[in-house]
Amino acid sequence: MNEASPGEGSFAMREPPLTRFAAASRSTIPPERGSGVPSTVASFSGLRGRPLVLGLLVAAGVVVLDQVSKLWLLFIFDLELRTPVRLAPFLDLVAVWNTGISYGLFPQSGALGQWMLLGIKAVAAVLLSAWLVRAESRLTAVALGVIIGGAVGNAIDRLVFGAVFDFILLHLTTSSFTFRWYVFNLADVAIVAGVIGLIYEVVIGRNAVKAP
Repeated sequence: MNEASPGEGSFAMREPPLTRFAAASRSTIPPERGSGVPSTVASFSGLRGRPLVLGLLVAAGVVVLDQVSKLWLLFIFDLELRTPVRLAPFLDLVAVWNTGISYGLFPQSGALGQWMLLGIKAVAAVLLSAWLVRAESRLTAVALGVIIGGAVGNAIDRLVFGAVFDFILLHLTTSSFTFRWYVFNLADVAIVAGVIGLIYEVVIGRNAVKAP
C-alpha cells in the first residue's frame, strides 16, 4: 500500500485561509449573555425602558402642548383683543402677562428681577434633571418630567416676550361675594400636577428615589 508523502499529508490537513480567519473572528467576539442580540442593540433596548427616557418624553410633550396653546391663543385666536372669553360660569379665558413666577406670585418689573427669576428657574431645572437621571420609578419620572416641561415652557415665554403668558381664570361669583383665583397657564398646571405626584411618591410610594 502506498503511503502518502509528508508533503501530501500536510497539504491534506490544511484549512483554507478564509475559513481559519472566520473561525478566529467568531472565537474573539463573545456572545451577549442570555440573549442572541449584539451588545449595542441590547444596550439601546435597555435605555428605552429606563424611567429617564419616559421623563424626557413627558417633559418634551408638556413643552410642546404649552407653547402650542399659547401661540394659538395669541396669534390665531387673538385673545388679547377678545378677552375675556367665557367658557363656563366659573371659567374664563383672559390675556395676562405675568412678570413673576407661577400664578403671578412675586412680580418683577425690572430687567434684573426678570433675569434673577430666569436664573432660579434654570437652576431648578438642572436639579430636577439630576433627580430625573436617578429616578427608578415611572411615577417619579413622569412627575419630574411634567415639572421640568412646565418650567421650560414658562422660561421660553420669559426669554421671547419678557413675561409669561397666562390665560386661564377660575372664579366663583354669587350674589354676596366674588372669588377669583390667580390667572395661570398649562405649564403651571403641569408643575402643580408634578409636585402632587412627587409628594404622593415620596410619602406613599415604596420605590421613590431620594432627592439629590
